[in-house]
Amino acid sequence: MMKTLHKQKNAGTGQSISASPLPFFKEINQEGTTKLLTDLSEKTGKQFPRLTNTGVDPAQFNGNIENFIGISQVPTGVVGPLGVHGTAANGTYYVPLATTEGALVASYHRGARACLLAGGITSICLQEAVQRSPVFKFENLSDLSLFVSWFLAEKQSFQPIIDSISRFAKLIESKIQIEGNHLTICFEYYTADAAGQNMVTICTDAICRFMIDQCPIKPSHWFIEGNSSGDKKATAHSFHHVRGKKVTAEIELSGAIVSEVLKTTSELMDRYWRTSTMGVIQSGAIGAQGHYANGLAALFLATGQDVACVAEASVGITRMEANKDGSLYASVTLPNLIVGTIGGGTNLPTQRECLALMDCLGEGMSIKYAEIAAALVLSGELSIAAALSAGQFTQAHQKLGRKKSI
Repeated sequence: MMKTLHKQKNAGTGQSISASPLPFFKEINQEGTTKLLTDLSEKTGKQFPRLTNTGVDPAQFNGNIENFIGISQVPTGVVGPLGVHGTAANGTYYVPLATTEGALVASYHRGARACLLAGGITSICLQEAVQRSPVFKFENLSDLSLFVSWFLAEKQSFQPIIDSISRFAKLIESKIQIEGNHLTICFEYYTADAAGQNMVTICTDAICRFMIDQCPIKPSHWFIEGNSSGDKKATAHSFHHVRGKKVTAEIELSGAIVSEVLKTTSELMDRYWRTSTMGVIQSGAIGAQGHYANGLAALFLATGQDVACVAEASVGITRMEANKDGSLYASVTLPNLIVGTIGGGTNLPTQRECLALMDCLGEGMSIKYAEIAAALVLSGELSIAAALSAGQFTQAHQKLGRKKSI
């Protein structure tokens, strides 16, 4: 039964709320922002003094947001120094984390301190690739097979098309998957220092349009993404391969560091890791880790990454093993770090400062960033496992994570 639509009442004021849409502003400027805020205040009966008191020129956010109305402030803390030994990251780094979760920065900071005392974390970027997976529908398998034959013969034509669009993107390989009269092609790219989602979308679109124009066998329809590339989601395929950057990091902590800094023992941490890994397997999760998303979301927000990519970036494996001498071996492997040091939100003012704080601003820095990110994640895994193994977890959150409502 169709229901009659009525004007809703504002819960706070009792005033009627207009159902007419807000104006849409793609291009951001002061005049448009003022008009949008005026209209929003009229429709809601509310003012937004903190949200709108930015002190910055709205135009600098063009390309990052639409319908701009202000700045949402997120407190930013710092962890470090974090000692890292990698292929690109080699030294000590101070890592900014933007979060509203009390106890988070303290936990990562404790883990970083333990690792620094142990000589630093070895963190290595193993592999790089970003995917886009268009799908094509044909009338039948015969037409699909003819299209695939033409595609395989023309693959050498694709890189010049990419070069005309991007100076960074390189096509690594393309894989086909056939399901009935549907053909999915997974294009896998190297994207240099950009996270690459927009880059691979634009390049793949150009390739697809070339194929549709040149191939004698046309699909009945096609889509630029068939929802199989792993974009913004955890997938078993990406877990076993790579999406973005695949990084692994390891540390060995002496029994004394585990005791004095982490306030537990290697044996207890080993026992907790085994128990929690069994629990995560039973839950059906992809991977086995404690809280990658906590550190990655805070780091991504501070440094201008696409925060939604935490959905795939937080997939991975943590391992902890007690050694006979009382020391602890620990490692993390993250196969889906979608990160960049150019493009997207990395050019915004505070995000640039946070990247500069890490010595990761600009071209040539994305592998360093990924290796630092993996080291950060390992620090967080050690600290939370220590807290849970020694019964400190609840107390820490009661002390640092609770706040009276204002």
